[in-house]
Amino acid sequence: MTDNIAAGSPASDAPTAADGYLGDPAVREEWDNRYADRQQLWSGRPNGALVAEVAGLTPGRVLDVGCGEGADAVWLARGGWDVTAVEVSGVALERAAGHARDAGVAVHWVHAALTEAALPPASFDLVSAQYPALLRTPDAAAERALLAAVAPGGVLLLVHHAGMDTQQADDGGFDPADYVWPSMVADLLDDDWEVEVDEQRPRVAPDGGAGAHHTDDVVLRVRRLR
Repeated sequence: MTDNIAAGSPASDAPTAADGYLGDPAVREEWDNRYADRQQLWSGRPNGALVAEVAGLTPGRVLDVGCGEGADAVWLARGGWDVTAVEVSGVALERAAGHARDAGVAVHWVHAALTEAALPPASFDLVSAQYPALLRTPDAAAERALLAAVAPGGVLLLVHHAGMDTQQADDGGFDPADYVWPSMVADLLDDDWEVEVDEQRPRVAPDGGAGAHHTDDVVLRVRRLR
């Protein structure tokens, strides 16, 4: 069950409260509230690590996990990618769909948690998860869902803020330990995968938006061999 919103079409509408969201309602409510607190939560520009790592890739099918307000999805669509974007917050998806319409690009929006989204397995040339985009699960189902989505020959790109794994929950209840870290995915890799990038480096941060104060990124880029 997905929301297929082809931006630029007169019939395009963002998800509504009765849109068939697949996932934990409490998680949806948490992120809806976080987005509703501001007219714009993020900078509105694509993440610098994504831009850098995608530069040498041939556009194909891409899955944007935790797409937020859609800056990465719109940027990828403009670059010729066939974009599927997954997000738990309906508030964020409404904004993302509006940005895509304004840009005149088509994006396939999926209002669901990744583990509940029922996406076709091994079908994406690029799977991107930027920053705290994916909640951990006791059985590593979230991490395995990321890996399962990548097509043979495709790339999985995970980017997170360096050092957040040692931080405590903030006043708003956000706890970095609740989210999937690149190292957790790296621990699951076998001989079917080749690590192309696994490093901490200075962040290329867009001005403004939540998280702009973070200075370094942890970047994991792996390629599925078969």
